[in-house]
Amino acid sequence: MYFLIVGALMFFAVHFYSAFRSRLPGNDTRKKLGDARFMATYSVISLIGFVLMVWGYDLARPSPQLYNPPAWARSAPYILMLPAFILIVSAYAPRGRIKNYAKHPMLWATILWSFSHLLANGEINSLILFGGFLVFALIDRISVINRPEPIKKISKTSDIFVVLIGAIAYAATLTIFHPVLFGVSV
Repeated sequence: MYFLIVGALMFFAVHFYSAFRSRLPGNDTRKKLGDARFMATYSVISLIGFVLMVWGYDLARPSPQLYNPPAWARSAPYILMLPAFILIVSAYAPRGRIKNYAKHPMLWATILWSFSHLLANGEINSLILFGGFLVFALIDRISVINRPEPIKKISKTSDIFVVLIGAIAYAATLTIFHPVLFGVSV
């Protein structure tokens, strides 16, 4: 459990710092360090924290049960992960209606992923991992509400691509990747 907690602290500390850092001229750490150095530091700390979290989560299995999810909650990931995959793909695709409407689709995808997995899993390690991501994504989503976004042209074909690739990734995760990557079948 130690590696899970240390990894979560590292990962979320650097993400919270980035979300709430000063962007005022003269006070912006990113501008002071330069984009390359700032992003390299941010990426290395995030990656180390993420690896520790995933490794710590696996090491903590089996973990004490905090609550027994009701039968209906076990199907939450099946329902909520399809839109989560679509939102993840839209975060990296050209701006379509989905991305335009969601504003920050990666945060919405993280909220759906973490919430659905909290509903379906009642162990302490799940609460730390999925609960940490849920709290972070909710706080970050609130923090970006008033952050200005540049107006960009909306692609007419982007949404078709996003839904298609998101559905394929969802199906591949259900059938192949979840058991291979996480050691648990869905």
